[in-house]
Amino acid sequence: MKRVCLCGVESTGKSTLAPKLATRFGGVALPEYGRRFAEDFGTDFRPEDLHAIAAGQNAARRAAIATAPTLIVEDTDIVMTCVWFEMLFGRGEPALQAMVADADLYLLFDPGVPWIFDGTRMFGSARARAAFAACIEAELARRGIVPVRISGDWAAREAQAAGAIETLRGGAEDGNLNRASGGQAAGLHQ
Repeated sequence: MKRVCLCGVESTGKSTLAPKLATRFGGVALPEYGRRFAEDFGTDFRPEDLHAIAAGQNAARRAAIATAPTLIVEDTDIVMTCVWFEMLFGRGEPALQAMVADADLYLLFDPGVPWIFDGTRMFGSARARAAFAACIEAELARRGIVPVRISGDWAAREAQAAGAIETLRGGAEDGNLNRASGGQAAGLHQ
């Protein structure tokens, strides 16, 4: 089984592409638990809400893994929960930062597409999107994750993501294309 995690600022195509990619490759999509939490309880987040979101995402991942699919495409993971915490509360959260981020492949979606408000999104200005993107880059780097960068229009994003997953399915020697020691060696578009 391989796990792919989609990361990036809001409104960059992650939630749309996760199920498309999972279907294309015969896997399962793991929706963003934080979105469901926001839809159910609103977006006036407290620190404990981000802990609940992390726990909910991890529980959903464990349930998906238990079904033994060949591929799980995750619409975010603990990396993004850590970044959301920092964006909302202006600081990192050590307990969340200590949680393992161990997908086999991380795809980082560029913010270069229009932001669309959907009732749960919060950071739509150019300045906020840039700050959010910088936080994501910093959290990935802190964890030693070198993501495959996804950019361009919607079709280009889908093609790039599919290509990265195809490369992953072809096999990386260490089984994880994104670790600082293995990501560059995989020969992917970084």
